[in-house]
Amino acid sequence: MIRTMITATNTLGQLQSQIDTISHNIANSNTTGYKAREARFSELLYQQFENDQLDPTVRQSPVGIRYGVGAHISQIQMNTKQGSLQLTDRDLDFAFTKENQYFNVIMPDGVNGQRTAYTRQGDFYVTPVAAGQVMLVNNEGYAVADSNGNAISFPDNMKNFNLSEGGTLLVNYPDGTSLNFELAVTQIQKPQSMEQLSGTYIALPTNLDELGLTEADLYTDLLGAARTQVGMTNQKIEMSNVDVSKEMTDLINAQRSYQFSSRAITIADQMLGLINGIR
Repeated sequence: MIRTMITATNTLGQLQSQIDTISHNIANSNTTGYKAREARFSELLYQQFENDQLDPTVRQSPVGIRYGVGAHISQIQMNTKQGSLQLTDRDLDFAFTKENQYFNVIMPDGVNGQRTAYTRQGDFYVTPVAAGQVMLVNNEGYAVADSNGNAISFPDNMKNFNLSEGGTLLVNYPDGTSLNFELAVTQIQKPQSMEQLSGTYIALPTNLDELGLTEADLYTDLLGAARTQVGMTNQKIEMSNVDVSKEMTDLINAQRSYQFSSRAITIADQMLGLINGIR
């Protein structure tokens, strides 16, 4: 009975994490550029009992009895599928038309001062930073980086914005002049190996050496001639790729599994009570 309770308890905590992941997906179903996450389960260690005589009958299952101790989440995988594009007619709304390409934003970091984070969320704004100067930021106030890794700032008397080929932002002024800024674009080869931050952000993991990976294994900054590979449009935003109907189905299944595991603990406790009550 104790072992039954331990097995059910092990699984309960992991099912709660799955429910939290699904709830996070549903809450971000309308978040620009959000990519759905999915919890993948695998078995924990099991014990093999082989105290029975060898059965000569052909069988498909392993010989003996395997007694498991529950399941755990082996990976929370990100769905990198392209989301639908929504027309906004706003000059500072940008969206990628190719999968696995990301904007670079400069995010504060308590250890190194700042770090580069990657996001598909392309609704940008301008905010004052000095007298007569504004900076390009995202909806959370993080600076958008150019292809050199620097924050993009320019005089505040601009007229409008345009996007040219290769992901170059054109800032147009009333006198007919323009400033050009190459928006930093990163092609991420292994999104699942990146560190998942809050919201739509991912970043380079801090344990690259332990993973046996290098930066070149994970991503490529599209620079120079590689800018022709950039697939970007403006006056549109990429919507979340969350399938709400699928998430609701997964949520019901996870809650039912949670209920069964809870019931197993209750029944085991009742049986222990009966055993302890025998005189």
